[in-house]
Amino acid sequence: MVDKENRPLIMRLALRLLHVYFSFVRSMTVGVRAACFDAEGRIFLVRHSYIGGWHMPGGGLERNETVEEALVKELREEGNLRIIGKPQLFQVYFNTTTTRRDHVVFYRATVEQTAPRPPDWEISDSGFFSLDSLPEGTTKATHRRLAELRGEQEPAHRW
Repeated sequence: MVDKENRPLIMRLALRLLHVYFSFVRSMTVGVRAACFDAEGRIFLVRHSYIGGWHMPGGGLERNETVEEALVKELREEGNLRIIGKPQLFQVYFNTTTTRRDHVVFYRATVEQTAPRPPDWEISDSGFFSLDSLPEGTTKATHRRLAELRGEQEPAHRW
């Protein structure tokens, strides 16, 4: 069994191997993320075990899966979140953070949490936060997306 201290390194290595594998079998990858707001206007953020910072929930599309199906699945998996109404497509970004062939389809969604999300091997922490009190370590990309959603800056083309 892998001890908790080595898990992040192993997860980072596994993620890197997956990216190398996908670079051979797929010419492009597509992911989905969402700014998820509850009825009180708080945003839901997650902290992964394999990468630093607080992020909006999301993940990659699988074969034969639509973008909205992936969105529903990822929000359920990462936060026990259920979308209320129809999610709003906001922007599609080119993400060169890890590879030079990744695109992120970004939504805004109103959600409710069906049950608290306990930590596990992928998500080490999660929760709803007031926009004026985001947790320390919230990523720059998350701050940029929120500024775009508020209309404080034009949506970028790169994540």
